[in-house]
Amino acid sequence: MNPYVLMALLSSLGLGTTLTFASSHWLLAWMGLEINTLAITPLMAQHHHPRAVEATTKYFLTQATAAAMILFASTTSAWMTGEWAINNLSGPIANTMFVAALALKIGLAPMHFWMPEVLQGLDLLTGLILSTWQKLAPLALIVQVAQTIDPLLLTTLGIMSTLVGGWGGLNQTQLRKILAYSSIAHMGWMMIVIQYAPHLTLLALGTYVIMTSAAFLTLKMLLATKVSTLATAWSKSPVVASAAALVMLSLGGLPPLTGFMPKWMILQELSKQDLPIIATVMALAALISLYFYLRLCYAMALTISPNTITSTTPWRAHTTQASLPLTIFTVAALALLPVTPAVLVLTI
Repeated sequence: MNPYVLMALLSSLGLGTTLTFASSHWLLAWMGLEINTLAITPLMAQHHHPRAVEATTKYFLTQATAAAMILFASTTSAWMTGEWAINNLSGPIANTMFVAALALKIGLAPMHFWMPEVLQGLDLLTGLILSTWQKLAPLALIVQVAQTIDPLLLTTLGIMSTLVGGWGGLNQTQLRKILAYSSIAHMGWMMIVIQYAPHLTLLALGTYVIMTSAAFLTLKMLLATKVSTLATAWSKSPVVASAAALVMLSLGGLPPLTGFMPKWMILQELSKQDLPIIATVMALAALISLYFYLRLCYAMALTISPNTITSTTPWRAHTTQASLPLTIFTVAALALLPVTPAVLVLTI
């Protein structure tokens, strides 16, 4: 892709998200979401592969549907109340329609069906943008209106997403689909606590972005898109394979890695709010997700490729990919748990 075009598209992505962050008016927020969608569409279709075009079409139709629902909900709210302020939704109908639209935007269960299919058709870097940056603007809107939404609706979305994200990833062999289900499960953790402690939702989002970036960049470095290709990772680069296994365990939420921090604090908050059954369900759902992360670790660290090659192989050549972003995200994904007290002081 032409670098000038690429720069324009990436600038538009930044503009769309910033516009939604800064707006207190429904039409401006909607406009920011639309700029986001239109900016990422050419990035998704840039390889002209049939799967990429199919994924782009699915994504565009899904996002257009969600945008139309947001516009309809905001128009209904403005008609009832006479104003377009984001934090002033009119009633249960506009509220529910709005949450359903934003859940469709970020891929919360049961509106998650597009997410694995779309991510599977993209290359890893565009998939990284879709899994991280594209979640920010809709989540910012959900945080703003969370206090006016029925708690039962948010709890249902959270529990369903965590369970679907766990069950859906169990029998997958494609790494991008596994990361899509991982994304759905993490969104569920953010939704479950958004009404009681929005700062914990933002903390979970931050750690999710760090860990997912580390995972995608590692897979890009290893040129791996299937679980079976991870078996050769140890031969190519033992250090990257070791770090990748730990990143997967961090995504699963195992201590003493970074991924344990948000899960621990969310479960603590749910217990404080006198919701022990919901906390137990969430903890058990996290175990289901942990199983498929352990599968990936097993494929990387405990299996060797069946092909015994004695000659010098082309994949031993040095990669041209920049390793600094991968290093930064991997270190952050593995080593931030000790700063939990500082995070607590800053967020409360």
